Amino acid sequence: MKITGVRVRDIRFPTSRNLDGSDALNVGDYSATYVIVETDGGASGHGLTFTNGRGNELTVAAVHALRHHVIGLTLDEIKADMRGLYRKLTVDPQLRWLGPEKGILHMATGALLNAVWDLWAKAERKPLWKLLVDLTPEQLVSTIDFSYLSDALTAEQALELLRKQQPTRAAREAEMRAQGYPAYTTSTGWLGYSDEKVRRLCEEAVAAGWTHLKMKVGQDLEMNRRRAGLIRSIIGPKGRLMMDANQCWDVPEAIRQMHSLAEFDPWWIEEPTSPDDVLGHAAIAREVAPIRVATGEACQNRVIFKQLLQAGAIGFCQVDSCRVGGVNEVLSIMLLATRFGIPICPHAGGVGLCEYVQHLAIFDYIALSGTLEDRVCEYVDHLHEHFVDPVRIVNGRYAAPTAPGYSITMKAQSLADYEFPGGREWRGPGATATVDRAASNSA
Repeated sequence: MKITGVRVRDIRFPTSRNLDGSDALNVGDYSATYVIVETDGGASGHGLTFTNGRGNELTVAAVHALRHHVIGLTLDEIKADMRGLYRKLTVDPQLRWLGPEKGILHMATGALLNAVWDLWAKAERKPLWKLLVDLTPEQLVSTIDFSYLSDALTAEQALELLRKQQPTRAAREAEMRAQGYPAYTTSTGWLGYSDEKVRRLCEEAVAAGWTHLKMKVGQDLEMNRRRAGLIRSIIGPKGRLMMDANQCWDVPEAIRQMHSLAEFDPWWIEEPTSPDDVLGHAAIAREVAPIRVATGEACQNRVIFKQLLQAGAIGFCQVDSCRVGGVNEVLSIMLLATRFGIPICPHAGGVGLCEYVQHLAIFDYIALSGTLEDRVCEYVDHLHEHFVDPVRIVNGRYAAPTAPGYSITMKAQSLADYEFPGGREWRGPGATATVDRAASNSA
């Protein structure tokens, strides 16, 4: 099976019309740089990276700049040297100057590599989590680039972590197939929603069995307190409440806000400041304890995660499935977090991210952490209807995927309708000025 081509599509959903996904800094249109890896046998692998509207065309262009690295390779060649493919994409001597391993180029790398992993899983007729679980520790470690990590994690230490859980994997796999992975919902607390809508959504969530809810917080402390009080009154003292600032505070302001919001017993504060500010996160973590700091969705690579862990700056690792360099780099970050004893609670606030991260969370439990203590995976109830194999939530848990692949293949009609700028949804009467501004930026 040889890769003969890579197609890239600019897919955007107009979520800004109803303020879905709104937070302290973002009001956008959930979008995807959508990649299809084509082969000479007719099989294909699908991947995407999540963006928020305008600028998605830049990530599309970045995939075009990288695709020559995979065209012409056979699947057997890729399986034999996954680490080598990762290195080709991240150490391109001409493109490296645009990174290295961060930003638009690295997100494009993630989309392309995830498509290759999807192809591999489909060829093996396994969901991605099962493909990963069935690989030996040696095979898993062979996919990882340990550059810049050896002061915190070596290949030998990674092997030790994976081998530790091998004898008891089968029982946890059976548990996941029967019960699924615990989830929390973010869909009740978008910042742009009215208090009335938040109340209604929270009441519906509690009635549906959700016990972990996340709210967005912003610059207005009084609004944050009012919204937190509203949600706490609905979920009760035993419900878990998480808060997400989406990077909107400086370090002193984060500490001030969380000292006031501690009254509402938040489990964590997510992205309290710049995702690049390792020492700032560490200072906040010290000052707001026992509230824990969570971050990761905008961390640009494994090196930043390494530093956050070394500095004791985070209490939860929220690795994103496609902001970093695909499955290869996610594995290294999960191993780092496990070595430092920090729970992995993947980020999933965006189109396709829930479909992705269910595989990562299930693999973590079965093959790496071996525990569900303090572990819960984000769920956002938006746009799943556009996927061929969408996530299934049963009793507040992700049902383990059974279809082969990474669950990221989108329906052909959805791709046609939401492709930007020519798709039906961007040319119909519901289109807004957002389209005109985005088209102008794309020109």
